[in-house]
Amino acid sequence: MMSEDGSAQRVPMRTRMFAEAEEAPRAIERQLRDNGEIIADIARSLRRLSPRAVVTAARGSSDNAATYAKYLIETKMGILTSSAAPSVSSVYTAQTDLKNVVFLALSQSGRSPDLLATLEAAKRAGAFTVALVNAENSPLAWLADAVVPLRAGPELSVAATKSFVATNVAIAHLIATWHEDDGLLAALSGLPDCLAQAWRLDWSAAITRLKSARDLYVIGRGLGFGMAQEAALKLKETCALHAEAFSAAEVLHGPMALVKDRFPVFVMSQADETRDGVNELVGRLAENHADVLLAGFSHPQATVLPTIAANPVLEPILFIQSFYRMAEALSRARGLDPDSPPHLNKVTETV
Repeated sequence: MMSEDGSAQRVPMRTRMFAEAEEAPRAIERQLRDNGEIIADIARSLRRLSPRAVVTAARGSSDNAATYAKYLIETKMGILTSSAAPSVSSVYTAQTDLKNVVFLALSQSGRSPDLLATLEAAKRAGAFTVALVNAENSPLAWLADAVVPLRAGPELSVAATKSFVATNVAIAHLIATWHEDDGLLAALSGLPDCLAQAWRLDWSAAITRLKSARDLYVIGRGLGFGMAQEAALKLKETCALHAEAFSAAEVLHGPMALVKDRFPVFVMSQADETRDGVNELVGRLAENHADVLLAGFSHPQATVLPTIAANPVLEPILFIQSFYRMAEALSRARGLDPDSPPHLNKVTETV
């Protein structure tokens, strides 16, 4: 890495990003162990409320987790779930009707002013507010009607990793308990071991392909789309790569025009109802001479990255755990420091 004066800077081999992402399995073990009664109490409240809708509010990586929440709530609970636009409350000061609505606020720090303003407005509008937050002693936790601690521990790297994993696991735990899904709850109990295995997988083939890349697409669908959004964000933050996330269903509606001449495309696909469509898309990408990196299943025209088979609801979380290790190494391979992305701070205080 080069400093502003042009001199070489040494990038540490064991970065904060690496150390924090590596800790995710232990953080999830802690979260699942300590949150059982908290989640059960909130789930009972949600069943009594029988909400007409769920609204999520978040920024950055937490908003990518909110995408996962949308797909999981709508597919498991059949309840319309939508993302709030914080500026409606924080800038326009408009009031929406949120009676009999659950409002989920997702945050690592719990301090972003626009998120706090949005939660306060939701409470005034009659919503039942739930904060999923890593900083338990934060304004967001104080304001919410109920709090799910992420229990990820301190996270100092600008690039969120273990807190993102913890947010998604907390979402899965809450929905599994609310829905009384014994199969998903059983799968969650084995997730820490699966995350440890996912961390050890060799995704170095992706580093080879992306070391000199300038642009790429990251593709997922359904429950995996939020992870595609997260991967694209991290590639921008840590690797100075222009990465765009798309649902597999959207690529043919315009973005395919750029796919040619070994254009890199990173595809993640969990083993659920979306698989056939993703498989078909991979074939189309290959026909257009894309350089396809594929996580989740095998395809003869793609570079396949190893993955851990699990409950399809949880597979996307395992993909992102393997991805974090690859992205950290890719950042260093590109001569960058993943702990010090330019122009970024750990807490973004948007109004």
